[in-house]
Amino acid sequence: MKRTLATLFLASSLILTACDTSDAEYDSDEQSEPVEDSSEETSEGQADMNDDDHSNEDSDDEEDVSIDEPEESSYLYEVNENDIATIQVIEGEEANERVALLTYDDAPDNYAVDIAEALVEHDAPAIFFVNGMFIESEEGQEMLREIHEMGFAIGNHTHTHQSLPSLSEEEQTEEIMKTSDLIEKIIGERPRFFRAPFGQNTDHVKELVREDGMVLMNWTYGYDWESGYMEAEPLADIMVNTELLRPGANLLMHDRRWTLEATPQIIEGLRENDYELVDPDLIRSATPEQSESEETD
Repeated sequence: MKRTLATLFLASSLILTACDTSDAEYDSDEQSEPVEDSSEETSEGQADMNDDDHSNEDSDDEEDVSIDEPEESSYLYEVNENDIATIQVIEGEEANERVALLTYDDAPDNYAVDIAEALVEHDAPAIFFVNGMFIESEEGQEMLREIHEMGFAIGNHTHTHQSLPSLSEEEQTEEIMKTSDLIEKIIGERPRFFRAPFGQNTDHVKELVREDGMVLMNWTYGYDWESGYMEAEPLADIMVNTELLRPGANLLMHDRRWTLEATPQIIEGLRENDYELVDPDLIRSATPEQSESEETD
């Protein structure tokens, strides 16, 4: 099922709490306002604060896995470099500017496959951001395959969902590359999108992500980790009626029961407000080869 929002608020607060994947009420590691980037630059878009949020070894005995990348000319959208949170039409391209992007973090924990099935039923594209720790088991790997085979884009959300600035550069590399390698081993392609836990990127992370052909992506808003929105009705209402919903908005959600239940209403509400759900396949990212070429130019 390959298919076919926005100045954001700057970060006002950041809540760093432990991630919890249970259905019971929990402290969140996300917040509904933009978060400050932990690198020298400031990232905009809300902090990714709720999830229970090595490059491959070369082998002469293994065949190289080709990455199914769209041709450069097929990209119509890009992540806004100024806030790394909103989506915009690439200059010179003709495309609908009134779009919204659906994204789900902390996958595949409990409900990701069910969410994917709900999205398929409503013909809605999305990105599932994966934590590597969830795809080490056979069950997690099978869930990831199912989501990918339904046509959804897979993103990298690090291995154990730690605050990257608190780690050494070597540990940051391990958190990111180990997950990309696992994803590639399971579905045959590397992720094109990266979202840091809590929205915290370092200069090392930015360089590493670019070199591996991924694009940094934070978010515009999200609420499903806040105590008042851990039920489907209020969550669906705020996701559609918040003043933060604008063309190019990047909606952050998670692998949660109430998010699963709210997803159909969110899709319908966005469409009733004349928003098109943008296909991640139309969002530009650079291949590792392109990144290397840019460095030598």
